[in-house]
Amino acid sequence: MGRRLPLRLREPRAPLTRGSAGGSPADRAGRYLVEELTRPAPGFAARPATAALLEKFHTHPDAHGLADALAALPADPALLPARHQLAHAWLRAFTTATGHPATPDGLAEATATLLAPDLPRRTLPTDTETTVEGLLGDHPRLHSGRLTVRLDELLTRAADFHATQVPSFRAYQKLRGELLAREHARLRLEEHRPAPLNGFVRNRLIDEVHLPLIGDNLARQLGTADGTARTDRSGLLLLLSPPGYGKTTLIEYLAERLGMLLVTVSGPALGHRTTSLDPAQAPDATSRREIEKLNFALHAGSNTLLYVDDIQHTSPDFLQRFIPLCDARRRIEGVWDGRPREWDLRGKRFAVVMAANPSTESGRSFRVPDMLANRADVWNLGDAVTGRHDLFALSFIENALTANPHLAPLATAERAELDLLLRLAAAGPGVQAPAAHRPPEETERITAVLSRLLTVRETVLAVNRAYIDSAAQSDRGRTEPPFRLQGSYRDMNRIAQRIAPVTDDAELQALVTDHYRAEAQALGQEAEAQLLKLAELRGTLTTVQARRWAELKNGYVVRPAH
Repeated sequence: MGRRLPLRLREPRAPLTRGSAGGSPADRAGRYLVEELTRPAPGFAARPATAALLEKFHTHPDAHGLADALAALPADPALLPARHQLAHAWLRAFTTATGHPATPDGLAEATATLLAPDLPRRTLPTDTETTVEGLLGDHPRLHSGRLTVRLDELLTRAADFHATQVPSFRAYQKLRGELLAREHARLRLEEHRPAPLNGFVRNRLIDEVHLPLIGDNLARQLGTADGTARTDRSGLLLLLSPPGYGKTTLIEYLAERLGMLLVTVSGPALGHRTTSLDPAQAPDATSRREIEKLNFALHAGSNTLLYVDDIQHTSPDFLQRFIPLCDARRRIEGVWDGRPREWDLRGKRFAVVMAANPSTESGRSFRVPDMLANRADVWNLGDAVTGRHDLFALSFIENALTANPHLAPLATAERAELDLLLRLAAAGPGVQAPAAHRPPEETERITAVLSRLLTVRETVLAVNRAYIDSAAQSDRGRTEPPFRLQGSYRDMNRIAQRIAPVTDDAELQALVTDHYRAEAQALGQEAEAQLLKLAELRGTLTTVQARRWAELKNGYVVRPAH
C-alpha cells in the first residue's frame, strides 16, 4: 500500500490514548483499514494535494505508458514490489519533468492509489498539511525558518512518543534511580556530605587569621573563581593543634561552604602498620575501610576535599605516598575495583588537608616526613599567631558562648555587643552600663557569667601554653615530667556550661579543679605530676604540694633517657 497510509480526518471522538496510533506501521495500517471498512459508506481518504497530482498526471499525454507497463506485469502479489517501484518511478519522473510540487509522502500516497485504482476513494475537504514560517532555531525539522506540519504524521509521532518513548524514558529513570541508590549506598556518600556542628562559631580568629591563611593554600590547590585559575595546582594544608581546637569542625565548615565532597580518613584507624594504598594489603578490616575511602576520594577527583585526621597515628611510609600528589605532578597511585591505577589530578578541583596533634599519645613529639612537610603549609590552630594574641584569647570566649545557656543569645548577636559586655565584665561590679539592647537584668546575668569565664580563660590559656611548650621539648632536655593536660576550646566549653551568674570565686575554682582532676585520671600514674604542675600554673601550690612537686622533678632529672 505505500510507505505511509494517511489517517482520515473525522469528528473528534475519544482523546488520544496509549496505542491509539502507535505500534508498528503494520499495526497502524491495520487499525486504519478497520476504521475505513467499518464506515457506513466505505472509502479511502485522499488528500487534496494527492488528488491534484494524480489528476494532472492522468491528463499528461504519456500517462497511458504507465498503464501499459503495469498491464504487462501479471497481477501476482509476488510482483507487487516491482509494480510499486515502477509506478513510483513514473510519478517521480513526472514531478521532476513538470515541476509539480510533491513531497515523498505525497508520492507514496499517489503510488498506492495508482496500484489500486478500483478501491473507492474520497477527497478530504481540507488539506492536512501546512507550513509555519518565520521560526527561529536550529531544530532539525526547521528549514530556513520554515516548519512543515502534516496532521497524520504529527498524530503518528505523538502516538509513538506516548506509546514508546514515554514508557521507555520512565523505565530509564526508574533504572537510573535504582542504580544511583545502590551505588549511593555502596559508596556511603552520606558519610562524605559535610555537616558542620550546630555549635560551630565563626569567631574573629577564624575570620581574620585562619581563613586568610587557609584560603591562600586552598587557592593553590583548587584554583580561584575569578577566571585566573592556575593549571599547576599543588600543595598540602597541614593543621596542627592538640585535640579540641576544632580542626575537623573547621574543615567541615569549609567543605560545606565550598560545596565539596568531604572524605575523612581516620589516622588511628589506619595505624602504624598501614603503608600501602592497596586495600588488600591492609592489616585489618578497619584500616581496609579507610584505604577504600581514600581511593574513593581519588577516584571521585574533582570537587573533593580529602581530609586525613590524626596523622600522628600513621606510618611515615604511608604519608610519603602523598608526596607526588602534593607537588606539581599531582599524581598518585592507588587501587580501584581491585586493579592498580594512577590518578592524574592536575587541573582538578581537589584538595588535601591533614591534621595532627604535635604530641602523640605516648608524649613523644610527632614529626612529618621532610619531603611532605616541604610541600605543606603548616598552621598551628592551638597557638597564637604572632601579633594576634588578643584574637586567640577572644576565640576561647566566642567558642564558649553556645555552651552556656545564659550566653547563647550572644552567639548570634552583633560582635560590637559582645565587645561591650566583655568590657563591662572585665571592669567588675559597680560599673555603670551604657544603654544596651537587652533588659538590665539580662545584661547583669550575662556580664556576671562573662566575668567568671574570663577568670577560667586565664587558667585554660596557661594550660594551653604549658602543653605546647612541653610537646616541643625533646626528652633529653626535660627537667620535669611532660605535661599532658590540655587547655583547648573543648576544655573551656565543658567548664563554661557549668557556670551560673551566682557562681562565686570558690565554686569557680572548684569547677576548674574538678574538670582537670577528671581529665588527669585517664593518665594513670602520671595524674599526680599533672595536677601538681596545674597547681603550679594556677599559683595554688601548698607547701606540701610544692615539696612533692620538687621531688618528682628531681626524680625525673636523674631518670635514664629512653
